[in-house]
Amino acid sequence: MRNHRIASAPGIGMLLALAGCMTLSACSERASTDKEKNTATIAGQPAPPVQAPADASALEEAKQTARDAYVYGVPMVDTYKTVYAFNVDTANPQYKGPFNSILNIARVFTPDDTAFVTPNSDTPYSFAMLDLRAEPVVITVPKMAKDRYFVFQLMDLYTFNFDYIGSRATGNDGGSFLIAGPGWKGEAPKGITKVIRSETDLVSVVGRTQLFNAADLDNVKKIQAGYKVQPLSAFAGTPAPPPAPAIEWIKPTPPAQDRTSLEFFNQLAFLLQFAQPPHPSESALHARFARLGIEPGRPFDANRLPPPMQAALKQGMAEGQRQIDDRRASLGGKTDALFGNRDFLKNDYVARATGTQVGIGANSREEAMYPILDKDSDGQPLDGSKASYTLRFAKDQLPPVDAFWSVTMYDLPQQLLVRNPINRYLINSPMLPGLKKDADGGLTIYIQAQSPGKDRQANWLPAPNGPFVMFMRYYRPKPALLDGHWQTPAVTRTQGSDGQ
Repeated sequence: MRNHRIASAPGIGMLLALAGCMTLSACSERASTDKEKNTATIAGQPAPPVQAPADASALEEAKQTARDAYVYGVPMVDTYKTVYAFNVDTANPQYKGPFNSILNIARVFTPDDTAFVTPNSDTPYSFAMLDLRAEPVVITVPKMAKDRYFVFQLMDLYTFNFDYIGSRATGNDGGSFLIAGPGWKGEAPKGITKVIRSETDLVSVVGRTQLFNAADLDNVKKIQAGYKVQPLSAFAGTPAPPPAPAIEWIKPTPPAQDRTSLEFFNQLAFLLQFAQPPHPSESALHARFARLGIEPGRPFDANRLPPPMQAALKQGMAEGQRQIDDRRASLGGKTDALFGNRDFLKNDYVARATGTQVGIGANSREEAMYPILDKDSDGQPLDGSKASYTLRFAKDQLPPVDAFWSVTMYDLPQQLLVRNPINRYLINSPMLPGLKKDADGGLTIYIQAQSPGKDRQANWLPAPNGPFVMFMRYYRPKPALLDGHWQTPAVTRTQGSDGQ
């Protein structure tokens, strides 16, 4: 795996030394108050705009730091949109509930679910957003049948999948798992199956419970009813600690502005307060950010920077996005190197940011793999207004998995599920009994905007009347998948939209 480590850099001159202090009244005031500040509630008084002339070397250094901060921050800023929609903005139709509570959705996702891109429609979801500042949180799961796949993915604010609870990682016998933030130094009480530590105070928990078929939904509901999320004090029956300081949540930037608005750096500064202390490997990097004025919990007001400095920061953002775009273009449909824990990604910040823009919240490769099908066998982009396609698995060559597999349709550029007359958004292995096999025992999936006809409708995956992409999902992939011996077949164009 190719690593992109953001290198440490020297100082960036007097201009940035001043710019780094813009959110306070003066640099000397910051030094005397740092020990007293509460980063969750700081409200600094910005200084007047810096008027010092900017030399070329200072602007270049600012651009480089902005580039690296952008690449580093993309996963955090994008994650915050989901946090805000799911757990902060009660007026949002996507709101799921308060922190440290669980919401079980006893259905699969549809085109109405738009809070994040490329949603899974295979399994009913369970959602929890943990705030670990005051005390740890305990997740309890019930015992369930050995043949039912379930997983609770634990993703920190960096989007590292830092641990798992589920069929692969912990088994189906149930248990209670203590999730602790970076500042906790207590002892686990009796009844805790495992202690799991997070680098950040905010943790996204995404649970998935396999649904075999429509008649199985009541069984899934019973399992979901056994999932519990509770503070450690409630689990142990002890007095609760003092609550963490209240947060003045800021409004996320609209997605269309993420790649161009300097508000991005204010969002990043706000979020860094939940990721303290920084990992030892990133201390120098965070120091560079601070010299640019990006400090944990402190407002970053780009409007107070001189126009040349603002332009340099925007150029840095553009360079960072080009790094992400270049990595995405090089993937060849393989995304499994983009998701994992810190040990796996090894501070490859470009990979982490690319994974966020490809499909935030994807599992680590040992849990699931997500090959992307965005071109046909001739290398042409997929488009339901221009062609019909097939995806064929030869006899005895279905995906080798220990759980199940699926292929899901998404429109472009939104990357959301596609409305269609039969309300089918995917084809997966639990549907195999209802699919028609080819004469030789293979399986052909028909991918097009219009029905392929009554005799083929059982195997029809409806496409939009325009560009689209499909994601394969391989849950608990077997070694043949992990080591590349089994390859996903190519999508084949069968005819143009004019029938030729």
